[in-house]
Amino acid sequence: MNQQKDTYKKIDSKYETVIGLETHVELSTATKMFCGCKLSFGADPNTCTCPVCLGHPGTLPVINKKAIDYAIKIALALNCTTNNYSIFHRKNYFYPDMPKNYQISQYDLPISSRGYLDVDMGDYIRRVGITRVHLEEDTGKLIHTGTSGRISESAASIVDFNRAGTPLIEIVTEPDIGSPAEAKEYLISLRNLLLYLDVSDCSMEEGSLRCDANVSVKLAGTEGLGTKAEIKNMNSFKFLQKGLEYEVARQVELLESGKKVIQQTRHYDHITDSTKALRSKEEAHDYRYFPEPDLVPMHIEESTVKEIRAAIPELPFEKTARFVSQFGISIYDCRFLVADRNLAEYFEKCCALYSNAKTVANWLMGDFSALLNKEGILISASKITPEKLTCMLEMIDSGKISSKIAKSVFEEMFATGADPQNIIESKGLEQISDEGMIESVIDKVIGENPETVEQFRSGKVKALGFLVGQVMAQTRGKANPKLVNEILLKKLK
Repeated sequence: MNQQKDTYKKIDSKYETVIGLETHVELSTATKMFCGCKLSFGADPNTCTCPVCLGHPGTLPVINKKAIDYAIKIALALNCTTNNYSIFHRKNYFYPDMPKNYQISQYDLPISSRGYLDVDMGDYIRRVGITRVHLEEDTGKLIHTGTSGRISESAASIVDFNRAGTPLIEIVTEPDIGSPAEAKEYLISLRNLLLYLDVSDCSMEEGSLRCDANVSVKLAGTEGLGTKAEIKNMNSFKFLQKGLEYEVARQVELLESGKKVIQQTRHYDHITDSTKALRSKEEAHDYRYFPEPDLVPMHIEESTVKEIRAAIPELPFEKTARFVSQFGISIYDCRFLVADRNLAEYFEKCCALYSNAKTVANWLMGDFSALLNKEGILISASKITPEKLTCMLEMIDSGKISSKIAKSVFEEMFATGADPQNIIESKGLEQISDEGMIESVIDKVIGENPETVEQFRSGKVKALGFLVGQVMAQTRGKANPKLVNEILLKKLK
């Protein structure tokens, strides 16, 4: 395994990596794709089911219109062409979590096709083509009993059909991705886009967003593609990148040793940090697709498309450009703020109350994000409102509190949600800006440290820092640092 990791690091211009991704997204509709059962993650097993989603004989599916609207919304945001005529197909295969022994999906006439997503890689933009966006229903969930949760080591497998029939969007890319790092950034960008559209919670831990990757390598400059392997169900950005890195290294090692790459479906094992063969790769004809006889074709009116397009919010790429122009902050800051829709909205609310956008950005990217990450919560769940944060920033500007004191005030605000003014008053944290009071403390410090004073006067500038520190210590950090420096320098010179 280590040898293959080293192989990946040594890949240079001799080989090209070609990656295409298939991303499955569970939609946040109230009910399932073809029946009225509610969606409820975490409910008791098999309690959110009915004869339709369990595939009982004689039942008929009915299309969820909200899921169609969401699919069109996603397609438009991905610059796709919405097809006015679309139908559902039956994808036939047997698996224990498929109660009907087929899946209602789409094949050659999907909701939309031919789009793209621009991925910001920092020093360049990678445009990833979108082949298609189509709708289907999700499967149930198999639970393998045992300590490891692996099917090969389990005593039994039990099935929960609550998820069966959940509206699922599949987004298929062109083979435009040239590295595992680009694949990771594509998935991050796609997830952010979907969260802005408010069509899914995109929880990778709960399976709302999962990704399959098709990957091959070929000699640089050659036509065509190499033999691909598909890596199934990677549910984190880290696993996606690591799984692809391992698989690229594995394929290069095979080619370098004169062997062939076999087309197959593989699984990424995060414990061993490797991919393992599951089965030979299926082709479309293996599924015996045919039009779903129980559902009528869909005719999507142009007026519907226009209405949905008008409801699409400002998206991350557009918001980044606006933030740079409107607030004059760096593109790096903007990318950080825009990556989370709630954070971007919070930033704008703060800037409507406080004029220095860079200061707001620094606090959000620094102390605020650190505490949010530590507690594992989103900024929307924070007790600090934009009004309270900007009030504290104004206190710093006015000299009422120092930047150092502000950090402790901020931590108290984060923990309790208290108003900064109340915290300052109750804890006696207001900054000392009385020149006479500060001057008397400075005189005392100078008198107590004659050697340090002489060091400064003989050219040792660092001695000033020690004296300032003594003044701050004797005022318990409450003296105005700017005034301390000004008065101290005046007296020393």
